[in-house]
Amino acid sequence: MVKLRLTRLGAKKAPFYRIVAIDSRKARDGECIEQIGYYNPAADPKQIVIDAEKAQKWLANGAQPTATVAALLKDQGIIK
Repeated sequence: MVKLRLTRLGAKKAPFYRIVAIDSRKARDGECIEQIGYYNPAADPKQIVIDAEKAQKWLANGAQPTATVAALLKDQGIIK
């Protein structure tokens, strides 16, 4: 099963996340299938960049977003 979830990057106390499509059995920071965007909560204002076309493709193919990624997708207007 493929999930859309966050992969953590960045230094200690300075998180930076990639939004990726990944097999649900893989580790959080494991090898991903495809990167579809990124999220930087440390920036002011927060940066959210998502490739809507890739996200729609994965959602159409049955990928399940995590709660956090679903909220980010809603914030960007990609899902309702």
